[in-house]
Amino acid sequence: MTVEELLEQIDDMLDKAWSLPMSGGKCLVDAERLRNIVDDIRAYMPNEVRQARAIVADRGDIVETAKLEAEGIIRAAEERARRLVAQEEIVKQAQQKANEILTQTQLKSREMRKGASDFSEDLLRRTEEAIAQRLAEVRQARQLLRQPAKVENKNMDINE
Repeated sequence: MTVEELLEQIDDMLDKAWSLPMSGGKCLVDAERLRNIVDDIRAYMPNEVRQARAIVADRGDIVETAKLEAEGIIRAAEERARRLVAQEEIVKQAQQKANEILTQTQLKSREMRKGASDFSEDLLRRTEEAIAQRLAEVRQARQLLRQPAKVENKNMDINE
């Protein structure tokens, strides 16, 4: 079961709860069932956090792979240039090609790093927003659960 499904259960529970007359929208819910759902949410939260960490780790792997690929291309270009040193025209062409490859490799490396960074940032931002939203919903649900108790305590004080 996912956190989203558990939050949906809380929402359904609140929709089906008995409304208290003249209470300003307050209702009765099964506190034990709600606590169980909140406990389940807590149990599932770390999975989402682990997923976010894995995304960050994947980002590092993508950047490292791009770096290794760029280094390999640079080494290949340098080796090719050394073999062609014997002839001046060939040397000029090799230097030009090596520079082009180096430029393309650096550009590709920058693009891959930026793409990986953008992807990771977006995914982490969305994960953070989802977690924050779920946390806010849980806090709001807890606040709603506390409010009937406060109203009941005030009513008891007035009656005494």
